[in-house]
Amino acid sequence: MSTSFAPPAVAYAGSDDPDAPLVVLLHGRGSHEREIVSLAAHLPRGATYAAVRAPIAEGGGYAWFANRGIGRPVAESLADTMSWFRAWLDGVAPAGRPVLLAGFSGGAAFAGGLVLADPARYVGAAILYGTLPFDAGVPVTRSRLANLPMFVAQGDSDHVIPRELLDRTWSYLLDESGAPTWAHRDPGGHGITPASVRQLAEWAQGRLSQVLQRGAVPVGVPADVAWPTLAGGTLPHRPGARPDVAWSIPQQQQSDNAPTQLQEQLYARISALAGVSSGPSRISVPGARGLLLEDGDGPDEAFLVPQAREFAHLHPAHDGSLHLALPAAQAADVVARGWGTPHPWAGGRLTPGFVMVFGPRDEAELEVVAGIVTASHTHASGGGDAESSPPGRPATSAN
Repeated sequence: MSTSFAPPAVAYAGSDDPDAPLVVLLHGRGSHEREIVSLAAHLPRGATYAAVRAPIAEGGGYAWFANRGIGRPVAESLADTMSWFRAWLDGVAPAGRPVLLAGFSGGAAFAGGLVLADPARYVGAAILYGTLPFDAGVPVTRSRLANLPMFVAQGDSDHVIPRELLDRTWSYLLDESGAPTWAHRDPGGHGITPASVRQLAEWAQGRLSQVLQRGAVPVGVPADVAWPTLAGGTLPHRPGARPDVAWSIPQQQQSDNAPTQLQEQLYARISALAGVSSGPSRISVPGARGLLLEDGDGPDEAFLVPQAREFAHLHPAHDGSLHLALPAAQAADVVARGWGTPHPWAGGRLTPGFVMVFGPRDEAELEVVAGIVTASHTHASGGGDAESSPPGRPATSAN
């Protein structure tokens, strides 16, 4: 049975341009909208900020998120509350107006529910000191948020949200979701800190700037992603568990690393691609070897460093992974099939297809990783050749 709510009470700040990006701030407890809208003074200029009051009285938060039973939301109540919110949102942000969500505590769970229910509706979401609404009837599946930039902030001493839910939220966003996720941790408790606000502002600025300049790429993994540079034309699943990856910058592979001899074989093959020169990376850690395509005709999105035409780099031997730029659909496929993970800045400060590819552990994986790098080279070259093949190997039929 549906629950009826009054029209939303909303506090506004920032731009009054009806076409400006809309940043919706969600507190999650009663009449705190004027408290959370104060964040607007610290966030990017040029956006409209709307803080929406929780639809029930102080002390209860969003209808499905009670102070008791956090993490056990009622799916029917969440669905009702999301419908109420979307009816308001559709009125103030018709199709074409970018919408970014930022929720604190109970508002974080509500923002998470909204974005998980309809990822394509939003250009990003920030989950601040709260949990995603697990077991609440919204999909929490692998690669659900592919190509959708997310931000998560948590306090190590937070005793309001159960630690197991904070950990589950952190793990899902940084691994299973497929989202490029900018993460921040601090030693504080259940409260937004100046450090988290600064990082949130930097993330939001990068994300909104990219959307306004280049548009948003489709969210999710397409059903059939073509890989002309791989045998059979498709990317296989990488066997085994995903290696440990640093969640902070610099992003590094920390376990299950490639043997040094395979790293060198890979480098020899990919540095021999047509038109490629190599040298120290212009964006990575000391010792990383950059791959440049100075005459590449691809768009800026095809390069990690457009000014230098660096489309990929191989990390030092203790790491052995690569960073490279791919079309967004291929980047999402790499993540979904276990070959890599998005860079936290992808779709914000950096190109949407900026992805880490794990180092090859054996000869078979070397073939796949070389083919992925060749796809990046094809992207940087300015086109896709159906006859392209991994470096040093003949083209292979799909049959």
